[in-house]
Amino acid sequence: MVMNAILNRKSVRKYSGKTISDDILNKILEAGRLAPSWVNVQPWKFIAVRNQETKDLLSLASGGQNQVKTADVLICCVADLDSWSKTRFGKVLEQKGLDEAARENIVSSPLLNPSTLGEQTALLRSVEQVTYAVAYMTLASEELGIGCCVVGATSNELTHLDDTYAAQIKSRLNLNNKQVLVDILALGYEDSALPAKKLRKDPSEVIFRESL
Repeated sequence: MVMNAILNRKSVRKYSGKTISDDILNKILEAGRLAPSWVNVQPWKFIAVRNQETKDLLSLASGGQNQVKTADVLICCVADLDSWSKTRFGKVLEQKGLDEAARENIVSSPLLNPSTLGEQTALLRSVEQVTYAVAYMTLASEELGIGCCVVGATSNELTHLDDTYAAQIKSRLNLNNKQVLVDILALGYEDSALPAKKLRKDPSEVIFRESL
């Protein structure tokens, strides 16, 4: 059940070295592909990385986080701002069965298409959408017995931690100037199974009815 995966999921940073099969990796990626998105725009790309040199670079760009270097596979979750373009967004809407007038209404609407408000707004909304796919993949990983750690602290256009690393990553992953690495999922079989510790705020601090 989904709730079991939610309850048992934890950030795993130490791995056994066992290889994740392509079949299992594909199931995790498929969970991300099937995630919901705003007007079904799907503004994401997922890049599975096994190459050690690339993992080393991503580790350095993430402040030296060791789990990025030692994971069996990394999934680089990329926000693709060009997904909001009239051509690509329009194609998705056409596949949904919308006629030309309806498609034009959506792609031209500041409410429905954030790119009409500028690239920064499109980036913010794209990041929001990518987080849905990230959540789906983390839960799929848990269900499939794969440890997962979400790494968001990395050099990119959001953090501006190190523009040199950000540029190297764009080159290594073949990203264009409309594509932003948002999150890295470090995947591997857990070295030693430990129970999840859910240190969460009390429900009374975060759950409300009607208003705060």
